[in-house]
Amino acid sequence: MSPAAFPDEVVAAVCDHMNHDHPEDCLLIVQGLAGRTEATSARMVSFDRQAADFVAVTPVGELATRVPFSEPVHERAQIRAEVVRMYHEACAATGVPQRRDGEH
Repeated sequence: MSPAAFPDEVVAAVCDHMNHDHPEDCLLIVQGLAGRTEATSARMVSFDRQAADFVAVTPVGELATRVPFSEPVHERAQIRAEVVRMYHEACAATGVPQRRDGEH
């Protein structure tokens, strides 16, 4: 494993969780933080210590999209914190109201 990577099983677990439990958040992050406003859906496909990688489905096809973290992540718990931060920033950028704490 390179120092820039997390173990494959961690990447798979996080991506699976995001794609199955939070697909609308993936789309919102891609639209709000990556400027892919034309995206109709998105899925997280990978991440490293610097950024999360998504595939956005658009009218012209699927587009790879990388959204940087605010700082490098070194532990699994930091990944969740960064994705939550991305969600909050994407809500602000798109004008979508944030869910209440119990709605996650």
